[in-house]
Amino acid sequence: MPLCPAPHTAPHTAPPHILLPTTTTRLRMERTLVAVKPDGVQRGLCGEIMRRFEQRGFKLVAAKFMQGSEDFMKNHYLDLKDMPFYGGLCKYMSSGPVFAMVWEGENIVKLTRMMLGETNPAESKPGSIRGDFCINIGRNIIHGSDTLENAKREVGLWFKPEEFVTYTSCCQAFIYE
Repeated sequence: MPLCPAPHTAPHTAPPHILLPTTTTRLRMERTLVAVKPDGVQRGLCGEIMRRFEQRGFKLVAAKFMQGSEDFMKNHYLDLKDMPFYGGLCKYMSSGPVFAMVWEGENIVKLTRMMLGETNPAESKPGSIRGDFCINIGRNIIHGSDTLENAKREVGLWFKPEEFVTYTSCCQAFIYE
């Protein structure tokens, strides 16, 4: 049975005990990049991470499994180029497969950062992805865009326009008012 059955199109067709929500406000959807890093892929955590985003109510609009070059990762992490860990991070991110996804939802950049937890897993709360699955800052399993501006840049770097799927989730009316 699907998680979200197709909503009834006419009010009189719904069983009397089911109240169907309606969407009355215009949604301001954002998109963000979430990438399971090589350590998360090797540990088999892609499915668990996807599950958490789906259960939260976000919509997956693009995904790919790839291994980027070191130059690609240098471009991706350009905002960190002056940090002492930049070279090692880019080398590590290009050392194995990455599962990159674009998720869509209201206020998604901020909420994704909360779901991920702190960059340093030792400072992440239990229940967050890093709080539940990480120990070391150099192996913190997941990347998520930190600002809406960076999300737009990163999404454009990782995905071409034709790689997106446009659809309306059958659950949207149950997630947003």
